Amino acid sequence: QLQLVESGGGLVQPGGSLRLSCAASGLALDNYNIAWFRQAPGKEREGVSCLSRSGTTTKYVDSVKGRFTISRDRAKKTVFLQMNNLKPEDTAVYYCAARRQVLGSTFCDFKDKDLYGYWGQGTQVTISQ
Repeated sequence: QLQLVESGGGLVQPGGSLRLSCAASGLALDNYNIAWFRQAPGKEREGVSCLSRSGTTTKYVDSVKGRFTISRDRAKKTVFLQMNNLKPEDTAVYYCAARRQVLGSTFCDFKDKDLYGYWGQGTQVTISQ
């Protein structure tokens, strides 16, 4: 059973940066594509970014393009979300999610959360003065 644990959230001022981590245990994270989602109070959970199992495909929601970067450290079994130039509207609980893929898969989808069967518990990100 794959288990995911997010960390790295916190309170930062607008314009600041955070790096979220999604650490895997139980099974090899290499066999999965990963996506980050976020949920603000009173809003639907929305997709932010995804990374294919192959590592060759990344996608971002328009509101974070140029500010967020998703990456993977295979040795550490961890996926990161580097978030720069943070804005108050980025405030949310951030979740990572995984979907098993075949070797070499370039599948990468962050729009449909129902595609993902494995989820972490979330980490709070708050952007405020």
